[in-house]
Amino acid sequence: MNYFLTINGSSVGPMTKEQIMSYNVNPDTPVSKDGGPWAPLYTYPELMQVYQSYSAAGRTVRDQEVQSKKVLCGILAILVGSLGVQYFVLGKVAGGFITILLSLVTCGLWSIVTLIQGIMMLVMSDADFERKYVQSTSVLPLF
Repeated sequence: MNYFLTINGSSVGPMTKEQIMSYNVNPDTPVSKDGGPWAPLYTYPELMQVYQSYSAAGRTVRDQEVQSKKVLCGILAILVGSLGVQYFVLGKVAGGFITILLSLVTCGLWSIVTLIQGIMMLVMSDADFERKYVQSTSVLPLF
């Protein structure tokens, strides 16, 4: 069976139901089966079954990545937080350099702030950590 998708206003296909999941689809994505009428993905039970299995597997991997990053960043912030290593791990390079600068300017007193930050990272929920540190556009997210 061949399926077609409408992604960003253009038609893509033909493809199998497994190939559909390589695109950024959701249950409302328009789908055509063998060139027939367009309908939302959720109206096709076979596609919804594949969609749910792919999204559940993706969530599990992502949750594990966030959990491991949270623990790593928390421990780094406690041990060597004044060097800004936790920000470099998160991909916030500017935040890492700002932390180093603040540590130098305050003669190391900034490490007290990063110690508190590390403890807070370890005790906050994964969702809060992801929202505050991973998805945030802030250069130097603190608390």
